[in-house]
Amino acid sequence: MVDYTMKVEQELKVWKQKMSRQSGLISRVSKNAQTKINGLLPEKFHNVMTESIKNMVKATLAGSNITTRKKYPTDLSLYERDELFKQKLSTFRKTATIEGAGTGAGGILLGIADFPLLLSIKMKFLFEAATVYGFDTNDPEERLFILHIFLLAFSSEDKRKETLSIIENWEQQKSLVADMDWREFQQEYRDYIDLVKMFQMLPGIGAVVGAFANYNLLDHLGETAMNSYRLRFLHDKENGADRR
Repeated sequence: MVDYTMKVEQELKVWKQKMSRQSGLISRVSKNAQTKINGLLPEKFHNVMTESIKNMVKATLAGSNITTRKKYPTDLSLYERDELFKQKLSTFRKTATIEGAGTGAGGILLGIADFPLLLSIKMKFLFEAATVYGFDTNDPEERLFILHIFLLAFSSEDKRKETLSIIENWEQQKSLVADMDWREFQQEYRDYIDLVKMFQMLPGIGAVVGAFANYNLLDHLGETAMNSYRLRFLHDKENGADRR
């Protein structure tokens, strides 16, 4: 277990460096363009989008909590939890891939339906991830942590760095982030996925693009979730709250 912990700590170091480095040129140009477009849209549009996604996410959180297994054996090691997590990720990644191919093949109308469907899959996956690592999703603080993992995975460079700092120092930071900034949440998420999802609606290639995009989005979310929970698991262990 000591050797595995050292391996994980090294992987966490590499992952944090990856999450902290500057975004690529295409990502920066795309983000700047999207920011300008958002600035041209009327305030009413932003308010409607914010409330819609806020309500959609909250409904998904409630539904995911009901259907999520509440507890795994408390004596599982970090290695065992990581392996169980990888099994969960594989299942959800396949589900997202099938969903992306199906909605992508359906053109614009089903492409629009992809947004809430994929969001639901991602949130359900994060609830499962929390439970695997021994965290209680009935706790409102844990649901807030789940939202921060989501934001960390799907945000621009500056917000990503800020969110990583919050996750790394969750016990100190959670009282300072009592609620999510929903407008920022929805804009970061939409800006992150808009370009890829636009191609999903094109006739002929939508199914391929949808399957590929959803596979990679879940894979990226999985890496983010696993390492976020590893950080908390090891932090709790160091502070006497070992979840083994």
